[in-house]
Amino acid sequence: MEFLKNYSDSIIFIILAMMAFVALWCVIERILFFRKLEFKDYASQENFDNAVSENLTTLYVIYSNAPYVGLLGTVIGIMITFYDMSLAGNIDVKSIVLGLSLALKATALGLVVAIPTLMAYNALFRKSSLLSNIYKIKKEENA
Repeated sequence: MEFLKNYSDSIIFIILAMMAFVALWCVIERILFFRKLEFKDYASQENFDNAVSENLTTLYVIYSNAPYVGLLGTVIGIMITFYDMSLAGNIDVKSIVLGLSLALKATALGLVVAIPTLMAYNALFRKSSLLSNIYKIKKEENA
């Protein structure tokens, strides 16, 4: 339990920071990709769709799992608070409330990672759908 007490916050925050970094990298990569996209570079609809939807799955995984990572940090924090209470033998309301409020910061950070990632995912998914439809129309016109 001492290991969790000493390192759980750091581990959860590092995981969420890595998730945020990967999400930001994927968003920037997609924006740069869309800027230089040329329809003529793709021979088929399938190749085009695969290219424009790349990295969207990564964003989906991050936005759907970041709250759970934050929740895990909160659960661990609450477990540590209850463990410390059982060792102390007395119930000090101030220490309980402090421990619980510190535990909730992990959930908040998980949501801070998830919400912008969800917004970026939806925007990029919409853009890829629109580009796919444009590609389809252009191919039909050229056929």
